[in-house]
Amino acid sequence: MTNYKLPLNREQAIKLLLEHNSPEDMNHYLESGAVMHELAEHLGLSEEEANYWEMLGLVHDIDWGPTKDNVETHLTKAPEILKDAGFDEEFIETVLSHGYGFEELPHLKSKERVQKIQHALAASETITGLVHAYALMRGNRVSDMEAKGLKKKFKDKAFAAKIDRGIIIEIEKNGVPLDEFLKVAISGIAKIKDEVGLV
Repeated sequence: MTNYKLPLNREQAIKLLLEHNSPEDMNHYLESGAVMHELAEHLGLSEEEANYWEMLGLVHDIDWGPTKDNVETHLTKAPEILKDAGFDEEFIETVLSHGYGFEELPHLKSKERVQKIQHALAASETITGLVHAYALMRGNRVSDMEAKGLKKKFKDKAFAAKIDRGIIIEIEKNGVPLDEFLKVAISGIAKIKDEVGLV
């Protein structure tokens, strides 16, 4: 049974993130948390579970700051940072799962995501890049963004080309169609637009 009790609240998690990361990386973390929270609510999970999902999104890249100059070490420092902060093994393993299968991460490339929550985290943190890039193109506007327009950008492989569409599609393992997920992602990020420099 998953223990949904968290050792930190959102404000404390943000403080911890800033101890290890630069402020310019925070948009991605905040947006990932927002999409995960929105997705949990969309799936009908409890508020406690939604907060747990949000925390996974918030801290999933907690060691990016100290590892980004040496990418193959990404997610090697995260377990210690999170354990010291009081997170349990299951939470930490779910965080690591968003790095499964990446050639750039030798310690994780042979692993595969199998749990719905793992697919949810990977898809949620990946889609933030697409939503944010599209918002910037629209004069920083997310509040009036439509899923139809975002879907066109999803299909346009030249747009935000580094974003792995295959990982976003993993959301379907949670029984959520892509079109529905695009709406969820826009809605989640729109709720925190002021925090991430969007309107």
